[in-house]
Amino acid sequence: MIHEIHLQTKRRDEMLDITAQVEEVLENVQEGQVVVYCPHTTAGITINENADPDVQKDFLRRLDEIYPWNMAGDRHFEGNSAAHLKASTVGASQTVIIHNGILLLGRWQGIYFCEFDGPRSRTCYVKII
Repeated sequence: MIHEIHLQTKRRDEMLDITAQVEEVLENVQEGQVVVYCPHTTAGITINENADPDVQKDFLRRLDEIYPWNMAGDRHFEGNSAAHLKASTVGASQTVIIHNGILLLGRWQGIYFCEFDGPRSRTCYVKII
């Protein structure tokens, strides 16, 4: 079964901690893997620190430094080439092991939906294997 997580982003660049939504999908699963997948070309999924919100701010700021929004040479007519580059860098999915009914994330880790072309209504998919 595939589960959907529906999200509404509020900013052009944003990281939403979706760990709790992924954990809700586990139900009575004791062992396995969970795949979290983003079907959007201007958003992605990452696992990163969830203890200090400055990590997310720094993460997004550094991506902006690498992929500035306005580049004179960009040819994509929508003007969001930076969002496509950020999404490809972050990646479209993450896989996490389930053991004894819990996600095997590190002490400070969380699963993040990364928006790079918002605000938008978004969906990500969760599959337990």
